[in-house]
Amino acid sequence: MYKNEKSVDIVALARLSGRAHRQPETPMNLLFDHDEYRARVARTQAAMRIRGIDVLLVSNPANQFYLTGYDGWSFYTPQMVVVSVDAEEPFWFGRKMDAVGAKFTAYLREENVIPYPDKYVGSDELHPMDYLVELLKEKGWHKGRIAAEQDDYYYTAKWNRILVQGLGQGEFDDGFLVVNRVRMVKSLRELEYMSQAGQIATLAMDSARQLCKPGVRQCDVMAELYRVTTSGTPEFGGTFPCKPPNAMVGEIASAPHLSWTDAPLEEGEVFYIEMGGIRHRYHAPLSRCVYVGDPPAELVETTKVIREGLEAALDVVKPGVECQEMAHAWEAVIRRHGIEKDSRIGYPVGIGFPPTWGELTCSLRAGDTTVMEENMTFHCIPALWLEKYGLVVSETFAVTEGGAQCFASCPRDLLTA
Repeated sequence: MYKNEKSVDIVALARLSGRAHRQPETPMNLLFDHDEYRARVARTQAAMRIRGIDVLLVSNPANQFYLTGYDGWSFYTPQMVVVSVDAEEPFWFGRKMDAVGAKFTAYLREENVIPYPDKYVGSDELHPMDYLVELLKEKGWHKGRIAAEQDDYYYTAKWNRILVQGLGQGEFDDGFLVVNRVRMVKSLRELEYMSQAGQIATLAMDSARQLCKPGVRQCDVMAELYRVTTSGTPEFGGTFPCKPPNAMVGEIASAPHLSWTDAPLEEGEVFYIEMGGIRHRYHAPLSRCVYVGDPPAELVETTKVIREGLEAALDVVKPGVECQEMAHAWEAVIRRHGIEKDSRIGYPVGIGFPPTWGELTCSLRAGDTTVMEENMTFHCIPALWLEKYGLVVSETFAVTEGGAQCFASCPRDLLTA
């Protein structure tokens, strides 16, 4: 049975997995040991072989971070991680000044950090992808089947044109989501970071809740939330999120993806907050609504329905369950209460780089037959956006043999200050 409102115990989770928990030794500033990075690359290469891909061009900064450890705010200029199906290590390709960051964050050997000169940045005449073309030709990697993350936010039409033409390919295969799918099953160290992120999210949500009083500006509530997500706990700190929280007040909360203002809160308003705790780029989203004042029975009861549906969905979680089974459990509850919802109730999460913490591989919705595996992680967010307000209760959880294990421990109620 699902353990209500209890954050995940990583040691217990390791036991459920049949493996003893062990902290890996990590040299320098690496978040994981070399063996874990090598295993990630090997799994990616295995997925490439299944699809007949010889070379994979990885433009997604979350996937670059996953495969190499490279962690810098440098993806606003072109950079790429290139994986050959036969090479022991991938190589990181980016701006010269940012190659220094790889020395501190990536597990790669020095020769596999390849910078391009700064004259390629912001030039009308030169482009970094021209430099990458020549590099791939020198390695002979232009002769096989090349795939690129063609639907990635950071892979542009211009990049594709330069690379395809320069490498003499008619077109590339679509390698979108190859790495994303490899990322779905988390290691114990990844789960530990997500558990810590969940603890940070719990503290941040509670700190924001306490400020939601008449006369307090919306932006000041959010400033406190940002303070806590950045500061973290006395034991471990947080960092910046991959995107701003969705935080809406009153009728504006009937729209799911808007932002706060500098208006003061008023008695009788609902503050809808979807945010995430963050630890080493690993995100644990958490969503709650705070009512300013004494909440009316209608909102309390509707929140109880959301909670009932959320917990029914969480109760079906175990390895081997299809994603759609969570949606079916949720829908059975809301139908009984005469409520309809036509959007998904969740998605897989983990590493977050702008603009999303979602892994983009599947959804918790009817018709999605993706099979849950042990140590996958999801954000279940069965929000209701109604005509005059929105209400939400969400949880981020890991799939274990014992069921869904949540990372945060926040009451599943309509909160009040």
